[in-house]
Amino acid sequence: MSLPTFAFWSLLCLVFYTYIGYGIVLLVAVRIKRILHSNPQNNHNYCANNNNQLPAVTLVVAAYNEADCIAAKIKNSMAQNYPPDKLHFLFVTDGSTDNTPEIVRQYPAVELHHSSERRGKIAAVHRIMPYVKTPVVIFTDANTYLNPDATYQLVRHYANPQVGAVAGEKRIANKEKDTAEGAGEGIYWRYESALKRGDSELYSVVGAAGELFSIRTDCYEPVPPDTIIEDFYMTLRIAQRGYRVMYEPKAYATETASASVADELKRKIRIAAGGIQAIMRLTPLLNPLRYGVLSFQYISHRVLRWTIAPLALPLLLCLNLYLSLQHPSAMYDGLLAAQVLFYAMAFAGYLLEKKQLKVKILFVPYYFCLMNYAVFRGMWRIALGSQSVVWEKAKRAAE
Repeated sequence: MSLPTFAFWSLLCLVFYTYIGYGIVLLVAVRIKRILHSNPQNNHNYCANNNNQLPAVTLVVAAYNEADCIAAKIKNSMAQNYPPDKLHFLFVTDGSTDNTPEIVRQYPAVELHHSSERRGKIAAVHRIMPYVKTPVVIFTDANTYLNPDATYQLVRHYANPQVGAVAGEKRIANKEKDTAEGAGEGIYWRYESALKRGDSELYSVVGAAGELFSIRTDCYEPVPPDTIIEDFYMTLRIAQRGYRVMYEPKAYATETASASVADELKRKIRIAAGGIQAIMRLTPLLNPLRYGVLSFQYISHRVLRWTIAPLALPLLLCLNLYLSLQHPSAMYDGLLAAQVLFYAMAFAGYLLEKKQLKVKILFVPYYFCLMNYAVFRGMWRIALGSQSVVWEKAKRAAE
C-alpha cells in the first residue's frame, strides 16, 4: 500500500470515527454496560417530596449588559419548583454599562454583586464564590431560561457522593423563521445531547456547557484567570480528580439561536480557541493508562474534534483527488463525488443564507463547515495569543 493510499484511508477512518463512529461505539458500549450491570447507573437520588432531604442551592448568574432580558431571567429563576428557603440567588454584573444592575436591585430576593470593572466571566465567578454558602451551586447564563424542575433534576444526583458536577441540557428554540445558523445549531445540540447522555451513562460527561451546569461547592477550585471556556475546564478538572460529571436532560436551558452567521461564527471561534487551550492544559487526561474510560471519552468526543479531524478534512479531499487521478476506480471516484457534493451543498447553503432563503437540507453541511472553519480560526488565535478571556457578546435572534 502506497503512502498516499495509507494516509487517505487512515484519515477517512479518523474523520468518520470523530463525527459519527464514536456515537456508534458509545451506543454499543452503553448497551453492553446495561447488560452487565442490570441496576440503574445512579440509584442515589434525593426524594422530591421530602424537603428535608434536599440540600440548599445557590443559583449564580454572571451578566454583562443584559438589560433586555435580565428581569425575565430573574422571574424565571424564582419560578423554580424548589423549596424557596433552600434556593438562593447571586447575580454578578461586572462591567455592565447599561441599567442591568439597577434592574436586578428591584428584586430583594436577589443578592447583587456589581463592579464597574469588566475582567471576564471567570473573574466574576471567582469573585462571587466566597459568598456561596450552600453545598451545591448552579451556574446559568443570563439569556437562557430554565424549565421549572431544572434545579431539582440537577440536585437530585448529589445524593451519590461520587458525583461532583451535573450538566444540564442546552436547547435551541426552534422557530419557523430559523436560518441556517439557527437550524444547524439546533441539530448540532440535539446530537450533542445524545452523545452526552451516552457519555454520562458510560462513565462521565467530558465538559459541561455554561448555559446550565452545577457543581458541589467544595469541588470548586479557581482556574487560571485567562481560561477562555471556564465551564468546560472547571468540570473536566472535577472529573480528573475522580468525580463523575453526570448529564441531566430533564434540566434544560433554552435560548434562541444566534442572530446571524457572523454571531454564531464569533461564538464558535472562541469555543474552539478555548477547547485547544484546555487540551494544552489538561494533557494528563490524554493518558488512558491513568484515566481509563475518561481519557477514551475525552479524546473521542472532544480532542479529535478540536485538533486532528478538522485538519484532516482538506487533506482528505486533496488525497482523494490525487488517488482518483492516479488510480481511477469507482470507489475513489464515488468518494470524491460524495465529498464534492457535500461541500457544494455547504456552499449553496452559504449563498442561500445570504439571500435569506431557507433550504434546510443544506443547513447541516453548511453548519458543519462553519464549525470546522471556526476551529482553524481558533487555532490561529491561540497561536498568536490574541483570544481575549472577555466575551465578545454575540447577538441572539429575537424571540
